[in-house]
Amino acid sequence: MQPPIPRGGGRQFVQQQQAPSPLAIRTKKHQLDKNTFTRMALTQVWKRDWWQAVIPLVVLLLPAAFSFSWWWVAAAVLVAVLYVLVRSAQVTGVTQMEQSKVLFDRVSYEFDPRYIAMRSNEKDPPRGMNWDTIESVRRDKDAYVLNLKQPDVADQISGWRLWLAKLMWVPVFLHIPTRIFNSAKDQQMFENLLRRKNLLPTEAGATPNAPKAA
Repeated sequence: MQPPIPRGGGRQFVQQQQAPSPLAIRTKKHQLDKNTFTRMALTQVWKRDWWQAVIPLVVLLLPAAFSFSWWWVAAAVLVAVLYVLVRSAQVTGVTQMEQSKVLFDRVSYEFDPRYIAMRSNEKDPPRGMNWDTIESVRRDKDAYVLNLKQPDVADQISGWRLWLAKLMWVPVFLHIPTRIFNSAKDQQMFENLLRRKNLLPTEAGATPNAPKAA
């Protein structure tokens, strides 16, 4: 029995009932700092959505091209800055949501070919998610960033609200530092698993160095 896909594209995590596989890769515990998450999420948002802040700037500057006035310039800059502040506050607000709490718990990870699980302690059942909730993986110098798919909410909202929800989507991801792997072999197995899931290119990098002690 496959573990269920969490509703909300990974923002909610379900208890993992399936017995762990001998092929599962287990890590040391790690806790993602909220400030680190916010900085990384803001970087992703503004790399992707910078044009959204430019639209009100251009629209409000158009009248100034025909009849120049500093009022138009001031209004354009003010609206653009306000949009940036509101969008950034939305990203910051993710860290305060109950559904996102698991992202900032101190947990160990279990990467099984069938699922990803997070465990706070040995007594509590792990919380898990399916691999098909992962949209892409980025390999940084000292960590892996597993980006979750945008949730499909078409069955809950429609029309302009659905369009707005997609437009204002805040990226959610798992941050997996290389130092939490128990050995270089475990890290290599993890990379091989990502390649089998087509989340890393097969030609990506050489065998990683042994992770530093936590």
